[in-house]
Amino acid sequence: MRIAIAGAHGQIGLRLGSLLAGRGDLVVGLHRKPEQEQALRAAGVSPSLLDLEATTVDELGDAIDGCDAVVFAAGAGPGSGLARKDTVDRAAALLLADAAERAGVRRYVLVSSTGVDRVRDGATPDGMDDVFVAYLRAKLAAEDDVRGRDLDWTVLRPGRLTDEPGTGSVTLSDAVQYGDVPRDDVAAVVVALLDEPRSAGLVLELVRGDVPIRQAVADAVR
Repeated sequence: MRIAIAGAHGQIGLRLGSLLAGRGDLVVGLHRKPEQEQALRAAGVSPSLLDLEATTVDELGDAIDGCDAVVFAAGAGPGSGLARKDTVDRAAALLLADAAERAGVRRYVLVSSTGVDRVRDGATPDGMDDVFVAYLRAKLAAEDDVRGRDLDWTVLRPGRLTDEPGTGSVTLSDAVQYGDVPRDDVAAVVVALLDEPRSAGLVLELVRGDVPIRQAVADAVR
């Protein structure tokens, strides 16, 4: 397969690119800064320098032309303000969907977050800071938009991300108890979802667990 990853320089994107390239897929890594190119090439990913907050749908469409799938793994990241939660976590995800439609790339995997339903209908959970509320609202808006498109989309909602080594086993379902999950396992689940056409049209939540990843995906699509 030929797969484009938005946010390929990020911690999940780089892991995902390495997994895909390692098994022989052609991976296009969309990234923001020239200095990120070396790490992408070392992972076997072909860099494509594009700032998702500044590029056009035509430029992005050209970058993903010929791909079999796109993955949105970008995020504004810790320390970013309210504005970038919207421009990255929402607007860039929608721009990638626009470009996918224009380029004829039907498969779209959106990495979102658990907890987005807590802010649906403008709700503000007690004790949650404004920036995290903005992050969840941006992710929710991206989900709602992508789910309304004529794409073979899958939404993956990981729990709290950790840098612990992946275990290869997870809990994956339409609703899970809140918990954490290693970024390694998130990347491996995205690979398994890309390989499973029946995951299209599903919203799945992900935390650490004891079910091997391939089995967890097979169970989730039944």
